[in-house]
Amino acid sequence: MTKAPASADEPQWLTAEEQRIWRSYVHATTLLEDHMDRQLQREAGMPHIYYGLLVKLAESTHRRLRMTELAKYAKITRSRLSHAIARLEKNGWVRREECDSDKRGQFAVLTDQGLEVLKRAAPGHVAVVRHAVFDRLTPEQQKSLGEIMQIVAEGLQPDEAGADLPWLR
Repeated sequence: MTKAPASADEPQWLTAEEQRIWRSYVHATTLLEDHMDRQLQREAGMPHIYYGLLVKLAESTHRRLRMTELAKYAKITRSRLSHAIARLEKNGWVRREECDSDKRGQFAVLTDQGLEVLKRAAPGHVAVVRHAVFDRLTPEQQKSLGEIMQIVAEGLQPDEAGADLPWLR
């Protein structure tokens, strides 16, 4: 837990150990994201974010989700999602459908072609994740990592109305 700053105006600087941990985290996550991105670009012709969108659609009922829900899942702005879906549509991997109950709403739908691309990309992606993360950690470290990341995610994703979250922009 964090200690209260000495005064309201004085920042609570990271200790040397906290700074080391923080920089290790940033370094590792930057390298991991780049590693996954390069592998997916090379083997499937798509960035990691697009792969994640295809996965979420594949896991959804009827392979379709409201655009707002997909933005929330991907933790991106609706504008960025719209751009990504346009690129996926151009490839024939996703199509948009109007929402009958909300004239302003749209669904993103994974096409059969998109599902096939995902099926071909998945084994390579899983191998990269396994090699980069899980093969390097003990089962105890894996459990701790999962618990830690859950705590961090919960703290950054408040439920209250008016929270400044990308998918609400």
